[in-house]
Amino acid sequence: MKPKLLGVDNYDEKVIYKKIPGKTIFLNKPYWRLTGISLKDLYIEKLFGEELKKIDSSLYDLVFLRSSGTAFELILGAIHNRELLEKSIINFHDPFPGYWDTGSQSFLTNLELQKLKRMQWVVDRAQGCISPSKLLSQDLEFLYGTRKKFHTLPHQFTPKVFDLKIENNNAIRKKRKSVCITYHGAIQLGRSLTNFLDVYVELVDKNPVIKKETEVFLRIKGEGVDELKTKFNNHPNIEIRSFASFNISFEELKNETDIGLILENNSSHSNILPGKVPVLIQLKKHLFILGPERSELKRLAKEKGIFSSYRKNVIAENLMLTISQVLNKEPKKYELEGYFSQTEFRKKLNYIINTTNSEK
Repeated sequence: MKPKLLGVDNYDEKVIYKKIPGKTIFLNKPYWRLTGISLKDLYIEKLFGEELKKIDSSLYDLVFLRSSGTAFELILGAIHNRELLEKSIINFHDPFPGYWDTGSQSFLTNLELQKLKRMQWVVDRAQGCISPSKLLSQDLEFLYGTRKKFHTLPHQFTPKVFDLKIENNNAIRKKRKSVCITYHGAIQLGRSLTNFLDVYVELVDKNPVIKKETEVFLRIKGEGVDELKTKFNNHPNIEIRSFASFNISFEELKNETDIGLILENNSSHSNILPGKVPVLIQLKKHLFILGPERSELKRLAKEKGIFSSYRKNVIAENLMLTISQVLNKEPKKYELEGYFSQTEFRKKLNYIINTTNSEK
């Protein structure tokens, strides 16, 4: 990215090498067995903290601290600069610690509880907290036992801040049918394509229109990809390829996709907001969402057809409805564009800033 694309005066990039010293590795195992605390985690968090300590907090009225990956090292590093933290609004893009993500396979360990304890310290001292999902914000308020409001600021997307140049146009997969259903992403954290593809194959076998007019194209990575390729890649209406760069995926979503498939985890609930949603909304694509009964996306998209459970009979009913809407060129009946608009984003952001300032 470049400053002119982001619309900012300037920015600095810091590269943090997360190489852990041999001494720390040697001491870590006996230490965490005795205390439940990982010296390796503390070391990485301190690396981020040392960079944050270099920032003179007196120069700023407000700071946004973004969560970095699933370990949230940047936010936890703010322990080392309390003055900066007290001027910061911290962002939770996912549940933390990872055990509280219903799609996760992790266990509740002493290490997780110690991370929770450190994050509790950060939450209590931050100026404010945000997450991209109303359900996640509610869950985190309860988890951290805080009276501090967790505000909701959904993900945003605009192609203006990306250099989307394509080096090799031959890498773009062109659609071959009237309706192309695509998914670009990872198969992880309880997300599954198996039921959807099983249902799609059954619809192709039963319905000549579906067979003639539709196709499914997937760019996926993660657990079970090889099994899916073995089972479905020889089907004439299904193609599975390896994961591609964002530039290639965006071009395919923009020009070769009719229905964008969104996967949430297949469990009791999903409180996250998948980052692909604002991308597809910005591109004005039809959506087909697979998720559980308690879901942030179900809360936002209540119209029949756009949202489906993982049950095969429900997938079949809603998928047929969505395909029919596209084939008949019916207008989309959901109005998520407004929720993800820049106007609404600014409105929410100003409210959050004013509210957290008044709570200080």
